Amino acid sequence: MEEYGRYSAEQLSQFITGVLTKLGVPEEDARIGAWTLVHADLMGVDSHGISHFAESMGYVVGLKKGVINPQARPRIVHETPSTALFDGDSGLGVVVASKAMELAIAKAKQVGSGFVAVTNSRHFGMSAHYTLMAAEQDMIGMAMTNTIPNVAPAGGVEGKLGTNPIAVAAPAGAEPPFSIDIATSAVAAGKLRLARIRGLNIPEGWAIDKDGNATTDAHILQKGGWLLPLGSTPLLSNHKGYGLGAMVDVFSGVLSGAGFCRMMDPAKWDMGHFLGAWRIDAFRPADEFKAMMDQMIRELKATKPAPGVERVLVPGEREYLTEQERRRNGIPLHPNVVAPLVKLGEELGVPFPV
Repeated sequence: MEEYGRYSAEQLSQFITGVLTKLGVPEEDARIGAWTLVHADLMGVDSHGISHFAESMGYVVGLKKGVINPQARPRIVHETPSTALFDGDSGLGVVVASKAMELAIAKAKQVGSGFVAVTNSRHFGMSAHYTLMAAEQDMIGMAMTNTIPNVAPAGGVEGKLGTNPIAVAAPAGAEPPFSIDIATSAVAAGKLRLARIRGLNIPEGWAIDKDGNATTDAHILQKGGWLLPLGSTPLLSNHKGYGLGAMVDVFSGVLSGAGFCRMMDPAKWDMGHFLGAWRIDAFRPADEFKAMMDQMIRELKATKPAPGVERVLVPGEREYLTEQERRRNGIPLHPNVVAPLVKLGEELGVPFPV
């Protein structure tokens, strides 16, 4: 197996920031975008980190093709004390969504809760990044987005929904934050991309071919196949993933006006998001809430493990532990992830770190 190189979060952030500024993105926005991507890699969500950066329409490719506006000026189209419609001006989704969550948090500080629907944005990376922004402010955060249609509804053989993730985070006291971030498909599309990079097959149950047959081909989306909804099969309740994916489309696409998944132009990666924040002390004292969260988390962790399982984890724990390890030892990147980044750096005069 090829050896992974290790890179510090600071090295990767500086590289991404340098590339984005070379492509016309203001430095402040470039730093926001870089941290969003690197945060995903720190937490072990490699499918939503720097592996996307050089070759994805949501980042460098989109900037070069004019699909993404490097000088975007997101604006509030309509608002009330607790809600807003936010136009991303075709900007980098990781920047637009960060600013939208900041707006939701600001509204929550004023009136107890804040909700922002986002239109005219692009790929927004790891959903948990935004919910943890709220958790750091003693708030419960929620984030979701619709995406290009590559998921077949339960019982179908045609893509009508995106992977449409949902994330929620809540602060705890002595314990790390509770954090759940899930695609409403059986797996995020980025997992197939990582499998292709690593030369691996995918597990059966992730996707189907164009005729609806099960497949282990990591290239199946490029061959006209589709991802399956969460649950994968009727026996395993794939109607639940289908319903959740459609629900995300209501909040992110219909409510924002960005359009539901099938209205999207895959060549533009035009997406809508929905972000929310609830101030805990609008309900009860935050310290009391966090103490009970600690109690709940410890109760879950004390669950007797099944045979072959070392211990039961709580949502967000694996990512929290991965972040601590990668902050100490660096972020591992596969050589096939590094190669296009090195080439990109040479092209733009921003050397990729050694």
